Amino acid sequence: MDTSLLLHRPAAPKPKLKRPCCAAFPDLSLNQNSNPNQNPLDALLESFLELSDSSAIALDLSFDRILESKPYDSDKNDVIERALRLGSALTEAAKRSARRRASMHNAVVWALPSDLTIKVFSMLDTQSVCHAAATCSFFHKCAADPLCYSNIDLTTVVPKVNNMVVSTMIQRAGKVLRSLKLGVVPCPTVASLGSSQSLVYSMRNSSDTSGFSWNDKRSRQGKESFILTRSCLAPLIADGGAPGALLRRLHLYNIERMDNTAFGAAVSACPSLLDLEIVGLHVELRQTLESVSRSCPLIERLFFESSKTGRDDSLKLPTCNDLVTNCPNLSALALRGFKLHDVKVRVLVKGFRKLKYVDFSTSYSITGDFLRNLGGSFGGSLLEVLILRDCMHLREAEVSRLLSSILAGRFRNLRHLDVSNREGLASDDDWYRRCFTPSFMSLGELLEERPNLCVLADFPAEGSFVEEPMTSSDLNSDTNSPSLTSSRTSNEYVLASPSDSSYSSDQSSGNEDTPSSSYPIQEESSDEVDHL
Repeated sequence: MDTSLLLHRPAAPKPKLKRPCCAAFPDLSLNQNSNPNQNPLDALLESFLELSDSSAIALDLSFDRILESKPYDSDKNDVIERALRLGSALTEAAKRSARRRASMHNAVVWALPSDLTIKVFSMLDTQSVCHAAATCSFFHKCAADPLCYSNIDLTTVVPKVNNMVVSTMIQRAGKVLRSLKLGVVPCPTVASLGSSQSLVYSMRNSSDTSGFSWNDKRSRQGKESFILTRSCLAPLIADGGAPGALLRRLHLYNIERMDNTAFGAAVSACPSLLDLEIVGLHVELRQTLESVSRSCPLIERLFFESSKTGRDDSLKLPTCNDLVTNCPNLSALALRGFKLHDVKVRVLVKGFRKLKYVDFSTSYSITGDFLRNLGGSFGGSLLEVLILRDCMHLREAEVSRLLSSILAGRFRNLRHLDVSNREGLASDDDWYRRCFTPSFMSLGELLEERPNLCVLADFPAEGSFVEEPMTSSDLNSDTNSPSLTSSRTSNEYVLASPSDSSYSSDQSSGNEDTPSSSYPIQEESSDEVDHL
């Protein structure tokens, strides 16, 4: 064979390699022709999402070629910025779709339909409903139902709620609102029988482990205040008073900026109110009772604790008469920390024929004279709880007379009596002379006759007056101090004189300006009261 032919033989052609950039991208024309009614953007996005993970290099090369085709750096930067924005938008769209699918999954997995879910949410407290609404769109839709906010409880230990939150909740509830609790409660409310724990709270003098600062109350630029103001109850009057029309329970705690005008306007929109609890509000007793008398004829429970113990002497006899006449269904009455004269208290106790619960703790004017002739046909026969704790002018003779009347057969329904006093009982002739070890002659016989009656009569040891408030160590030392105790397993009767710390009372009783030492009231006669 001619070797020249071998030397000049043309070389075999090399096989062509596939271009990875072309093979990595799908044919857009095929996708567009597969569904002629498909949106062009949907088709483009669908083709883009069909890229495999291995096409990242091809995508890199394609993006570089696009950048190189731009003549100016500004155009290249613009392409990069648009790519970043589109990538971010696509990522957010994917996240929203994932959450939507998860929510749909919750709706499918959740065993209850929406109506039963709303029923369950309506049984939860307000904070739990808000937490459930944040979990998924299905729960959020169910939690938006007005029935879930029929019982609003926004009480907190430190200020965390403002007017906007209250307004939003009341607007969600609308006409189905039945209960509303607002304000700052220093401790959980005690529902036990005969509780004497004060719920008045002063944020200026308080210290809380949560790190709350007094400065957080004030509004700052760019920061909403955490304090409730006088307009927090304004939503009850909106829409012609529809939100408050069927309100049954209203509890307000330590809303310092509330005044008589705002409170009266709110109460006027609540004609169906049955339970009203007011603690630490700067509202006057007389105006408050007048508002209740005018607007709440169905009320059954009234609890009012003064923010300034012993300073409110505004209650008048006509106000008591109007309250008795216009609110005949009242069965529980608590007026704590006010200057209440016996003649006015007598009108209230004798006038309310359904009264079962009475609490006049820390009253600076009650001597106990109103207790006479009660317990029978004269009124007060249905009383089950009578609390006269820390009434600075409560006399020993009146308490002894009350025990004797119970022993004689009056107050058949009474099961809890509290006459404890951190300054002792007042003597008959001079209230400055205190009785720290009262001797109730009929006490032992009374316990035998009424085994189900619980009597609390705690008094300090004589000469133990100090200005400092009671501490936990003082309470713990009570077990080691000498005391006189009589107890029964069925009723836990306690008569003790522990070496307890005490506070100094206000020197004015509201009755000391009369010439007699037996504290008569010159404002109205007892005959007039009995006639009423």
